[in-house]
Amino acid sequence: MRHIRHLLMLVVLLVSTGAAHDYIPGAKQSAPILLKGGTLYTVSGGVLPNTDLLFDNGRITQIAPTITPPNGAEVIDVTGQYVYPGMINGQTQIGLVEVGSVRGSNDNNEIGRNNADLRAWVAYNPDSEIIPTVRSNGVLTCLVVPGGALLQGRSSLMNLDGWTREDAAEKPVVALHMTWPAVAIVDAWWMEKSAEEQKKDMDENRAAIGRLFEDARAYWLAKQADPRIKIDSRWEAMLPIFTRELPVIIYADDYRQIDEAVAFSKKHGFRMILSGGKEAWKASELLKLNDIPVVVAPTTSLPMRHDDDYDLAYRIPGLIAKAGLKFCFGTFDSWSARNLPFQAGNACAYGLDKETALRAITLSPAEIFGVEKDLGSLDVGKKATLIVSKGDILDPLTHGVTLAFIEGRKVDLDNKHKELYRKYDAKHTEIPGK
Repeated sequence: MRHIRHLLMLVVLLVSTGAAHDYIPGAKQSAPILLKGGTLYTVSGGVLPNTDLLFDNGRITQIAPTITPPNGAEVIDVTGQYVYPGMINGQTQIGLVEVGSVRGSNDNNEIGRNNADLRAWVAYNPDSEIIPTVRSNGVLTCLVVPGGALLQGRSSLMNLDGWTREDAAEKPVVALHMTWPAVAIVDAWWMEKSAEEQKKDMDENRAAIGRLFEDARAYWLAKQADPRIKIDSRWEAMLPIFTRELPVIIYADDYRQIDEAVAFSKKHGFRMILSGGKEAWKASELLKLNDIPVVVAPTTSLPMRHDDDYDLAYRIPGLIAKAGLKFCFGTFDSWSARNLPFQAGNACAYGLDKETALRAITLSPAEIFGVEKDLGSLDVGKKATLIVSKGDILDPLTHGVTLAFIEGRKVDLDNKHKELYRKYDAKHTEIPGK
């Protein structure tokens, strides 16, 4: 028994040490920083070649063809390089999931159908080993989303640098998340339940969602009538959705799910954001009519139906853009969050224009999540959360982030992948004859 306890303690130790990086968070900006001569992709105001950008106290203070450095300013020559706003990942589990197969390193969901009172940032690990690999590709801000059943909890918008979760939080509470019940019977080999059992589960889940929202509304009305009623943290967390202060992000892929979810949002009067949306292009008129933006699933997904075109996942962002819907990209898990710019780049090869693709990983998610006054574009007055790349940020062959700043703090771009590359590159060069 003693040996078993020692083994368990060793496993916990290995998991905890494997889930922490050693890179020191950036220090608060102490002097003006001038980026000289770069090509600025402002997103909001086009492309500005050979342009200077100055920021101080964490915010952009001047953009002009030539800027005289203030006293004490650090001047960085970025001639021939590209300056972008920091990219924003529209849905991830970074900081909640470290190693998917190691249960002790996952804190992304709770049991039960109603976890509305959960906040992702409470469980967020600012020392996750994944974070440095993601920000080295220019992704500086992520919407961290809890997993789970029907009502999953509330997401948090986190900057990928900081000593604590409080340091890293851009917006601690962004939206309530829920998964809409399935509408299709699965007949794949791995499905253990019969068609009748699946249909029963679907009906029960729809009824459960209806009851949850009716109970929350009843609590809201009761509290208006008598503020002294006993507090229930789950219903309390849902109150802002009835006043439309807090949106509800609903995960749904099938166009029939989307139709049901939109009808449900109209019935209960809350602001809806669609997540996943593999068939959002089929419901584009409905979504546009109700002003519902979409967090698009990764373009590297498999087709949803057997008779879908093999390249449909790559074309979906272009189809959504053509329909006039506002959308952003999400990678939906933890490790692949670093591939956000390449998800957008893939879509460019299948009908999405590059300007819209860049907007969908910068300003559009900032607008969807209510932080457009601070993030998403290179504008005077906005936070100096930006990156410098030696090539096209959407192109995995030519991109290469050389500098990154979060609110003016210079971010360390080293990571475990680069460390391993240097290690084994050194070994390779030492082999005789190589």
